[in-house]
Amino acid sequence: MTSWEEQEMKSGLFDLSGKVAIVTGGNGGIGLGIARGLADAGADVAIVGRNETKSNAAATDLNARGVKAIAVATDVTDKAAVADMVARVASELGRVDILVNNAGINIRKPPHALELDEWKSVIDTNLTSAFLCSKAVYPAMKAAGGGKVINIGSMMSIFGASFAPAYAASKGGIVQFTRSCACAWAADNIQANAILPGWIDTDLTKRAREQIDGLHDKVLARTPAARWGRDRRLCRHRGVLEFARVRLRYRHGHSRRWRLFDHGLDRAFSSESLPRT
Repeated sequence: MTSWEEQEMKSGLFDLSGKVAIVTGGNGGIGLGIARGLADAGADVAIVGRNETKSNAAATDLNARGVKAIAVATDVTDKAAVADMVARVASELGRVDILVNNAGINIRKPPHALELDEWKSVIDTNLTSAFLCSKAVYPAMKAAGGGKVINIGSMMSIFGASFAPAYAASKGGIVQFTRSCACAWAADNIQANAILPGWIDTDLTKRAREQIDGLHDKVLARTPAARWGRDRRLCRHRGVLEFARVRLRYRHGHSRRWRLFDHGLDRAFSSESLPRT
């Protein structure tokens, strides 16, 4: 943690004590990094994912940080499973204040090579899951007088790449879905915002580097910071915790925003800067 991050955490500016957060896909990568950041700010956390072993390990990690954490094995593309998950979180942790829609996958093929079932799999996991989970937590948040929905998009929400048609479509949809939720739920004091990470060093992006020739060098060459992002820094970024903070009632203008964390890549990026498949 940098000195300013330490000061802000110690100051209580982003104190989430007494709050409960759900993080889908929270058992690894960006999701686990965000879950750790929320836990360090004092929130109890429900780790939601399909891999029960990884989710249990993540919950154990968070419990060691002094908060209560549970693992809930859930297929977030299944409406009934999502409803059961939210009910369990409310029962075991007492409330639902924050939802982080982070679950996501990618199938790296150009549009002409992508099959319909592959397209549906990516869209359902990345976008439909956000709809199902957001809809499921809405009654609890409204009854509690407010809440936060944080949707994890991507730099592909606004840029393009030849090898990610379904992923880019799903993440572009995340931004527009976020805006819709923010407009619909502002009167209920439920804010919806989106985080758009750049190239973060995770297991998923390691696979991307294996599958896409030249990707690593191209990303470094086009990124002013000349490095891949780290999930531990993203999770504690003031933007993430600001979006998660629920102790203040924001005006409508503080909702439906998105923030791009990409180390300056947006200033140098074009769809032609990445290798074609």
